[in-house]
Amino acid sequence: MKFSDLMYETWSALESNRGRSALTILGIVIGIAAVIAMTSLIGGIRQSIVDELGLNQARLIYINCWTDRELTFEDLDRLQANVPGYDYVTGAGYGYASVSSDTKQAEAQITAVKPIYFEATGTKMLQGRPFSEAEERSGAMVVVLDQASLRTLFDDPEAQVVGKTLRIGNDSYTIIGVSESIGMMWGDTVLLYAPFSVNASRISGSESISNIIGFATEGEDLDDVVRRTENYLASYFNMTEQQKEESIYVYSMKSLTDELDSTMMSFSILMTAIASISLLVGGIGIMNMMLTNVTERIREIGLRKALGAKNSDITRQFLLESVFLCLAGGVIGIIFGYLGALAFSGLATNLAQTVQVRPVIDVSTVVIAASICVGIGILFGFGPARRAAKLDPVESLQYQ
Repeated sequence: MKFSDLMYETWSALESNRGRSALTILGIVIGIAAVIAMTSLIGGIRQSIVDELGLNQARLIYINCWTDRELTFEDLDRLQANVPGYDYVTGAGYGYASVSSDTKQAEAQITAVKPIYFEATGTKMLQGRPFSEAEERSGAMVVVLDQASLRTLFDDPEAQVVGKTLRIGNDSYTIIGVSESIGMMWGDTVLLYAPFSVNASRISGSESISNIIGFATEGEDLDDVVRRTENYLASYFNMTEQQKEESIYVYSMKSLTDELDSTMMSFSILMTAIASISLLVGGIGIMNMMLTNVTERIREIGLRKALGAKNSDITRQFLLESVFLCLAGGVIGIIFGYLGALAFSGLATNLAQTVQVRPVIDVSTVVIAASICVGIGILFGFGPARRAAKLDPVESLQYQ
């Protein structure tokens, strides 16, 4: 039997029982839709977290070192010079101050950094620019504000503020840029970036560094760089092994990404396991329908065999009907799954406010879903197909 004839016969058989076919594939539709919706939503949440926390900067290494004295940029320069594998090492100091615009006043977290900090962390500028090396060296009184702070200080998260001034203490500072919000500030706290030199001389009076960030050389093994950094800091500050474990914590963005992927994979496996129950029920429904089809079409099977159809032709026909049903359910399930993911992501975005969740459908997930449908069709359709193929043509023609 030609494949085109086989397809025509399959379509005719399913077309004659459209209602029953639609009900039969319902379990497949629900199962595939659940898998696609959950994996797409989990992928979207992962991507949102990656974008929000800056995990795309895979070469970043964060260094926390608690000692009996304050860390300075001189310490960071020595770290970069003595530990192979870094393009540069920078840091940030933190403090709080009262800040005011023309109409509003609020408490602000001051993040004192050097210009390279923005490049290292991948900070995105929505307006203006970050301050330059020349401005940092000269002590220019400029600041970069984060977007979430615009509502607090200017009553408008989309306000164009480049060139406007803010007062910190008794001094006026020019806003030269607005960065994308990191989404980690709560309440009415304002976040702004100031040149490290200005913070030390005019705002906090401190030159201490609270947070160290290293940017690894491309191609370096980050685990080796992390280990070398820990060993160097322990030696530099004359720490014992116990003090090293208690006072030094170094980690890379790659390790955080790996942990995030592992967590999301666990959720995906759990959701898939739950959805597989529906797929199992759908497969049983497919088998039940195919057995019913065989019973109803015994005389047709006998006639086909009498006209020269081989057992393999009968097997292929019923097997193709089963696979076609499952694929149809899979396609419908993929469509409904993506629509469901869009609905859930919209709900998650409304609830989270600061996090934009967009469903992410991986092509491999769609391929796997289609493969599962074919597998279910073959697995649950093979038995009825073989039963049809083994029917005796004489007895089948006499069947009432």
